[in-house]
Amino acid sequence: MDNENHDVRDAVIIAAGKGSRLAGRGDLKPLIPVLDVPLIERVIGAGMEAGLRRFWIVTGYRHQELGLFLNELRQRLGVWIEELYNDNWQGSNGVSVLRAAGRLDRPFVLLMSDHLFDPEIIRGLCRHPLDGVDVWLAVDGDTSDRDLIDIDDVTKVRVEDGRIADIGKHLSEFDAYDTGIFLCSPRLFDALRTVVDDSGDASLSDGIRWLGTRRRAGVHDIGELFWMDVDDGAMLDLAEQLMSGRS
Repeated sequence: MDNENHDVRDAVIIAAGKGSRLAGRGDLKPLIPVLDVPLIERVIGAGMEAGLRRFWIVTGYRHQELGLFLNELRQRLGVWIEELYNDNWQGSNGVSVLRAAGRLDRPFVLLMSDHLFDPEIIRGLCRHPLDGVDVWLAVDGDTSDRDLIDIDDVTKVRVEDGRIADIGKHLSEFDAYDTGIFLCSPRLFDALRTVVDDSGDASLSDGIRWLGTRRRAGVHDIGELFWMDVDDGAMLDLAEQLMSGRS
């Protein structure tokens, strides 16, 4: 990895949810194939191409089944993978991120198990320093109406002077889309603990928003690099079309 500021080798991948919008296309979302390659394998493969070497996978729904596949993938690819089980997998995704707290004491990349992306996004993201900024989020600054974007589901970002001013799915004013790819300091865990509510729940966006109000969350615009969230059947079909054209 061409990395000016960190020797980033670790990734946390959230793979705990049920993925009900893709239930008709497979029993377990991270294992649903795109051109015969499961989503989680494509994410790990892109991370490896970008230079990542250790993958912490947060599992939840049907974790035994996913764990068996990860064991097979570990041996087949010769890659370091450790499973972190989230027994509160029905909660918000910030709780899943917190499962990695205490395991990582250096910068890491945070990924989603259902987002496909160009590995160059990680390379560019990891050139940012984490001095005074706890998280850098890769954002898509093209907010035009496109087939790749589900405007009702995508997380939106409002940006001020290169920092995150607000983030959420229901923002009426925004400047970019959240690609689900983050460069994080372990201080992200402290932010998430701060925003956990009385029920023990918190979303990742809650933690990023908290950091944003303190100007400690920056954005990295990916330009025209490819990314997409494979969240329903229509997006899965589109992903297969695009992957076929890229192969």
